[in-house]
Amino acid sequence: MADSIQRLHLAISLARQSDPRISRTAKLFAEGLPKMAKKVGEEAVEVGIEAVLGRRDALVSESADLLYNLVALWSAMGIAPADIWAELDRREGLYGIAEKLRKPRPGKHRKRVMARIEPADAA
Repeated sequence: MADSIQRLHLAISLARQSDPRISRTAKLFAEGLPKMAKKVGEEAVEVGIEAVLGRRDALVSESADLLYNLVALWSAMGIAPADIWAELDRREGLYGIAEKLRKPRPGKHRKRVMARIEPADAA
């Protein structure tokens, strides 16, 4: 899987330089980071819906869409798959592979971030 994600990241990095009228990837990058982040959220919701409905094939398809949009977002933010793998390795060393780190409770920082996102999203 890591090889597939690495290949996808490379392909996205190349396609983002293409003509947005021809390449959907280039068009996504031209629409900007807020649109890219929104697409990740939309695909994540679709993954959840398909799981709840028990539609395995649709879940597989939506999961692939989610991974594509997530890797595109990483690329836009200058994040390589190796950065994610390093974080997973760090967490595995702390808690084991099947555990997730606790996150701080939502507070003022989350509210400030959401306030900045919503006006851009309304445009």
